[in-house]
Amino acid sequence: PLSAAAVVGAGLGGSAVAYFLQQHFGPQVQLDVYEAASVGGRLATVTVNKQQYESRGGSIHALSLHMQEFVKILGLKHRREVAGKSAIFSGEHFVLEETDWYLLNLFRLWWHYGISFLRLQMWVEEVMEKFMRIYKYQAHGYAFSSLEELLRSLGGEAFVNMTQRSVAESLLEVGVTQRFVDDVIAAVLRSSYGQSVLVPAFAGAMSLAGAQGSTWAVEGGNKLVCSGLLKQTKANVIPARVTGISLHSVEGRALYQVHYEGSEGQGSAFYDMVVVTTPLHPSRSNFTFENFEPPITDFLGAFQPSVTSVVHGYLNSSYFGFPDPKLFPFASILTTDTPDLFFSAMDNICPVNISAAFRRKQPQEAAVWRVLSQKPLDKQQLKTLFRSYYSVQVTEWQAYPRYDTAKSLPPIVLHENLFYLSGVEWVASSMEMIAVAAKNVALMAYNSWHQDLEKIDQKDLMHKVKTEL
Repeated sequence: PLSAAAVVGAGLGGSAVAYFLQQHFGPQVQLDVYEAASVGGRLATVTVNKQQYESRGGSIHALSLHMQEFVKILGLKHRREVAGKSAIFSGEHFVLEETDWYLLNLFRLWWHYGISFLRLQMWVEEVMEKFMRIYKYQAHGYAFSSLEELLRSLGGEAFVNMTQRSVAESLLEVGVTQRFVDDVIAAVLRSSYGQSVLVPAFAGAMSLAGAQGSTWAVEGGNKLVCSGLLKQTKANVIPARVTGISLHSVEGRALYQVHYEGSEGQGSAFYDMVVVTTPLHPSRSNFTFENFEPPITDFLGAFQPSVTSVVHGYLNSSYFGFPDPKLFPFASILTTDTPDLFFSAMDNICPVNISAAFRRKQPQEAAVWRVLSQKPLDKQQLKTLFRSYYSVQVTEWQAYPRYDTAKSLPPIVLHENLFYLSGVEWVASSMEMIAVAAKNVALMAYNSWHQDLEKIDQKDLMHKVKTEL
């Protein structure tokens, strides 16, 4: 039996994989989770005026079944949705404005872009419908030893190819016009990934699904899912930075020595199994692997620096063409890919705890805005967006993979019982993608520990799952 497993990182990936490992291996396994910073990783909040706000990844798609499940198990609640309109800004004018009335929005999209809008929806729906098969496979205990195998089982070679070609190329191919791509698709991708329409088609489809579906967030902050799962698992959280892993062989079995650095100095511990959930890219972690043959190398690909500025202030609505601030109707502003635009998106955000009496601030009142940009905003840029402001809180983070920097997908299995989770972000980066990958890694670990090869990389799973029911 498995006696001790280590998880490196306590973000969503680390907490979810700890939870799933325990589900499969049982509570007798000692689970150590190493985290140098705070539990929750990129799911973090900032405080403005005694209220907490999500500083980044805010929304979760309605079809995110693992995230839904976590919320249910942990007794958390969906945060009340506060409606608000969005618009797409080109730096000079609004290319597309949302209205209160849903049908009128559709009419505007039709009027501007004709059939492109419908073609986009059909394309996204087809991708999502195939992606949803993963839940059935996982419910039956099937796992995949590589991201390519996982994608192939869902959508064949076409899915694998979607990680290698751009969303623009794929959409133009199904008859979406260049204008729609430049105006609408570019704006959605800038607001979700801070990147252009050159991101891979698969990552693009996931982000576009989030833009048109209904989304939700966790009452009290999405990071509560991470702390909740670790509590539920009774995992032992060790506040230390892992510096490396070395391989030892004991009686023909692999043992992994995890080396770490904490406030008490350096230490190490031995494990039968290790899951790394922090990105193994030189820019992100200086991790060493020792005694591995063949050696485990650094993975290619850079990360996109992203800056979130949470600003408490008065919006300068005249910059957006509304001299009278009372008349400014939008709660969220997306932007097109215009060279002189210094921000990717901004939205008027609500606190993570919303009372029944809560209402959005009027546009002329001071509100809390979250501005996404690639570089920190200078004084002049803040003055452009805000007439005046009380506070600015800046979070800089290596947010998403820079999708144009890697041609192949990272591996899941680094060694017999050593797994890598965050490579999944090179397929697409969202909370649910990470949860799906966590479940896959836990199943992969379980199936390979028990030598259950029938449950790994099976072909023709749709057929198998149907006949098993």
